[in-house]
Amino acid sequence: MARVAVVTGGTAGIGLATAHLFASRGWAVAVIARDAGRLRSTAAALAAYGRPVLTISADVSDAEAVDAAAARIEAELGQIRAWVNNAMSTVVSPADRITPAEYRRVTETTYLSQVYGTLAALRYMKPRNRGAILQVSSGLGFRAAALQAPYCAAKFAVSGFTDSLRCELIHDKSDVSLSVIYLPAVNTPQYKWTRNRTGRDQNAPDPVYDSRLCAEAIVFAAEHPRREVWVGRSTVMMAAAQALVPGFADKKAAEMWPKQMTDEDMADRVGNLDAPVPGDVGIDGRFGDRTKATRTAFWTSRERDLLMAGFAGIALVGLASAAAVARAPRRLLPRP
Repeated sequence: MARVAVVTGGTAGIGLATAHLFASRGWAVAVIARDAGRLRSTAAALAAYGRPVLTISADVSDAEAVDAAAARIEAELGQIRAWVNNAMSTVVSPADRITPAEYRRVTETTYLSQVYGTLAALRYMKPRNRGAILQVSSGLGFRAAALQAPYCAAKFAVSGFTDSLRCELIHDKSDVSLSVIYLPAVNTPQYKWTRNRTGRDQNAPDPVYDSRLCAEAIVFAAEHPRREVWVGRSTVMMAAAQALVPGFADKKAAEMWPKQMTDEDMADRVGNLDAPVPGDVGIDGRFGDRTKATRTAFWTSRERDLLMAGFAGIALVGLASAAAVARAPRRLLPRP
């Protein structure tokens, strides 16, 4: 029986690239998304790999719908081995021009959707003591940016929820793995359907990475569980700046405001916050001429831990040498 992977928001961009990669590696794939038309085309594309495919129309901000989807996947495809919480939405606008309803909706689709997906997966994985849950996050989940306050807050919340749950799984001696995948700016269709009231179209600041690189990192963490994965050097730099010099990081993030916008005027866009934008959009966005082609630019928490252990070892050797010098008997020189 094929391993079963579930991908939310799997009909476009990173989610679609991830669904393709799972299917190409022999996994049966279930995709949960809202738009029925894109689900049909996604099912046809994934079927070409010759593995079982199931597509389900559901809004991932609806906990009951997510539970029902999980039950259907278990019944029709088999035991869920990997669950990828990828669905998201955002509003691009100064924070004080975003309405309470919009804050609530972004929180539901970007944070609570990951909670609901995680809980649905755990109901099946935890009794079997097997499975991987992958939270798709962003560098903005530890270094917030201007113009995306609801999205940044939601991604911060994902990390807090996941870390808390991970402690509980460790306490329970569970073999279910939890991974957070932190992403950089990515060339996806999301930029053309985001709700936007800045008066300018949204831009992806350099460096821009390929959705397929993100998919490689996600599938790697499903098959080789890691606590965290950072995709792209910009994500690593954001994490380091926030940890070491947060005040400086604030100033650099403020300077990024104009780089997030194009020079072209644009009327306010409703986007896909409340309902999907119809039509097939594929994996790639409009920044193909600036997209880095690499498929290997991601680093895991295991590599970080080994690096830190190396630094700690060097520091300990230095301290031991200093202590030995301090303890050595001092020979007094004869008076001249």
